[in-house]
Amino acid sequence: MLKKLTNNIGAKLKTNLVKNSFWGIFSNIFQNILFSVFFIIVARYYTKSDFAAYIIANTLYATVVGFASLGLGNWFIRELINTDNKSALIDKFFKIQLYVGIIFYGVNVLLAFALYDSQLIRNLSLLIGINVIFDNVIYVIKFINVAQYEQKKTFVVLTVEAVLKFLIACALFIHPIPIIYLSFFLIALRLVTLNLFIKFGSSGMINLRHILTVKVSMAELKTIIGKNWSFVIIASISVIYWRIGSIIVSKVLNDADVANYEVSFKLFSLAEILPVIVSTSIYPLLINAHKKSLADMAIVYKRAFIAYALFGLLAFTFIYSYADFFVPWLFGKEYVDTVVYCQQMFLTILVFPTALLQANVMITLKLERLDMWGNVGSLVVNLILCAVFFQYVRTLSVINYAIFFSFLAFHLMQDVVLIRRKLATIAHVCAFYLISAAIVASYYLLTKKVDPYWLFFIFWTIVGATGLAIFAAFNKNKGQPLSLNKLFGKSN
Repeated sequence: MLKKLTNNIGAKLKTNLVKNSFWGIFSNIFQNILFSVFFIIVARYYTKSDFAAYIIANTLYATVVGFASLGLGNWFIRELINTDNKSALIDKFFKIQLYVGIIFYGVNVLLAFALYDSQLIRNLSLLIGINVIFDNVIYVIKFINVAQYEQKKTFVVLTVEAVLKFLIACALFIHPIPIIYLSFFLIALRLVTLNLFIKFGSSGMINLRHILTVKVSMAELKTIIGKNWSFVIIASISVIYWRIGSIIVSKVLNDADVANYEVSFKLFSLAEILPVIVSTSIYPLLINAHKKSLADMAIVYKRAFIAYALFGLLAFTFIYSYADFFVPWLFGKEYVDTVVYCQQMFLTILVFPTALLQANVMITLKLERLDMWGNVGSLVVNLILCAVFFQYVRTLSVINYAIFFSFLAFHLMQDVVLIRRKLATIAHVCAFYLISAAIVASYYLLTKKVDPYWLFFIFWTIVGATGLAIFAAFNKNKGQPLSLNKLFGKSN
C-alpha cells in the first residue's frame, strides 16, 4: 500500500515538476538574454544622463513593486486550492491587488518627486511606475496558474513580452526615439501583456464583469491583511535583505567592492532561478498532498529535499571550479579579483534551495508567522555580523559570510520546527549538514591536487554513479523507493 502511494505521488511530482520547471527555466533563460541585449542597446543608444535617469526610474519602480503585492501570493495559492468557491476568492483578490497597486503607484510617484530634482526622472517615474499596477494584476494571474499547474501559460506570455520589448529596442536602429517616448511604448507593450494574460494566461478564471461588481470593503481588506500580516513582513524583509548588501557595500567599502558585489550577486541571482521556479511547482503539490495526510506531504518534501540539496552542491562546486574562467570572460579582465568574492557568495547556494523548500512546507502547515520570525532573525543576524566584523576588517568577504551564516541560522530554525512537527528527524538534519560539509571540504582539498576544470566532471561522475548504485541496491533489497526518511530517519 505504501509502495503504491509513494509511486503515485512520485509520478505526479515528476510530471508536474518536469513540465512546469522546463518551461520556467527555458523562458527565464530566453528572457534574460533578450532583456540583457535590450539594456545593452538602450545603454549604447542614449546619453549617459538619459540612460541613468531611465535606470533610476526602473530601480525605484522595482523597489516599490517588491512591497506592492503585500506578499499574499502564497496565502492566495493555499486558499485557492482549499476553497470550493474559487471564483469569489479570485474576484476579491484581483480587486485587492488592483487597489493596492494604485496606492503603491502613488507611493512610487511621491518617492520620485521627493528624492530627485531631475524632471526627466520624475516624468519617467510617472510612466514606468504604472507597471506597479500592471504587475499587481499580473501577479494574481501568475498565482492562479501556479495553483492550477498551468505555469506554461505564464511563461509563454512573458516570453512574448520579452521578444516585443527586444523589437522595440531594435527600432532605435531605424529611427531615433526620445527616452520618454521609449518608456511610453514599453508601457503600451505592458498593457498588451496584461491583455494576453487575461485572455490567454488566466486559465479562464478571470471575469472582468464580476471583478468590477464585486465589493471589497476597507474592513474586509484590513481583515485579510490583519490575518496574513506575516506574509507582508516576509515579502518586505525579502526585498530589504537582498538590497541591504548593496547599500552597506556602497557606504562602507569602495567603488571596486561595489562592482565586485554586484557582479557576484548577479551570478548568484541567475543560480537562484532554478530552485525558485521549481518551488512554484512544488508548493501546490505540497498543499494537495497535505490535504490527504501529513505522511503524503512528507514524501513530497523529502524527495524534493534531496534534489534541492544536490542542486546547491552542484552549483557551488561549478562556481568553485569555473568562476576564474567565465567571470573575466563575461565582464572583462578587470574583474579577475571578483572570482574569490563570487565563490564566497555561492556558499549561500548550499542552503538557499532547501531553505526555500522548507519555507514552503512551513507555509503549507500555516506556520507563516514562524517563517516570518525566521526571516526577521536572519536579517538581524546579517546586520549584526556586518556591524561587528566591519569594526576589525573592511573587506567584501564580511558581507558574503554574513549572508551565508544568516541563511544558515534561518535554515537551522526551520529544521527545529520541522523536527517538532515530525516531518524531519535529527538524523535527517545531521545527515544533510555532515554530507554537505564533507563534500565541500573534500572538493576544496581535491582542487589542490587535481585541475579544477576536470575535477568537476570527475567528482560528479563518481558521486552520480555511487548514488545510482545505492538507489539500485536499496530497491533490490527493499523493493521500495529511496527516501531520506528510510535512509536517515524512522519509517512513517
